[in-house]
Amino acid sequence: MGTLINCFAIIAGGFLGMLFGRFITDRIQETVLKANGAAVIVLGIAGTLSRMFLIQPERIEVTGTMSMILSLCIGALLGEWIDIEGKMEKFGEYLKKKTGSQSDARFTEGFVSTSLTVCIGAMAVVGAIQDGILHDPSVLTAKAVLDFAIVLVMASSMGRGCLFSFVPVGIWQGLITVLAVLIRPVFTEEALAAISLVGNILIALVGVNLLFGKTVRVANLLPSLAIAVLFSFLLPGV
Repeated sequence: MGTLINCFAIIAGGFLGMLFGRFITDRIQETVLKANGAAVIVLGIAGTLSRMFLIQPERIEVTGTMSMILSLCIGALLGEWIDIEGKMEKFGEYLKKKTGSQSDARFTEGFVSTSLTVCIGAMAVVGAIQDGILHDPSVLTAKAVLDFAIVLVMASSMGRGCLFSFVPVGIWQGLITVLAVLIRPVFTEEALAAISLVGNILIALVGVNLLFGKTVRVANLLPSLAIAVLFSFLLPGV
């Protein structure tokens, strides 16, 4: 149920954002988009710093930096080799054609940017596992509220493509829920912390693209999340 609730929240946010976007000028939409990009950058940086710095009674420790750098570098190599961004854009173009949205110039950009924003992060993994094992959708329900607000704002400036981010969310979280019993041992507390650290960096980069135009192929960095999980076992705390 958690993933279904999340998908419906994204669809609702998308529709409301599109409705709101029709009543504002292109200039205002552009300003809203830039403001949203700045907010996403701040959220990503805040999440990253919260995982990197451990506050002790007498000092502040920095953890996970080496694993983070290696995960991003190796993940970038794998992602560029697979060309995940290109495949997501092709899927976006497919959805654009099937939904009769050829006149929407920002459809694919909206689909890719919003999909990355709402799919990346430990909350999706933890919530889907909890829903699959304990039948408790509370984490994904909370995520649905956040995604509703995010998609509403993004859809108001980038249009219909943002709404269809429910597709990758449904596939990703649905698979984790179905396979929860099998994959739960892999997602230890350390692994989830690593996903959160690297995932928040990717979220910040999505914000960079929203604010400055497409400068980073964020989707091609997605393998970094899997590498981060691997390093959480091989190089814990490094």
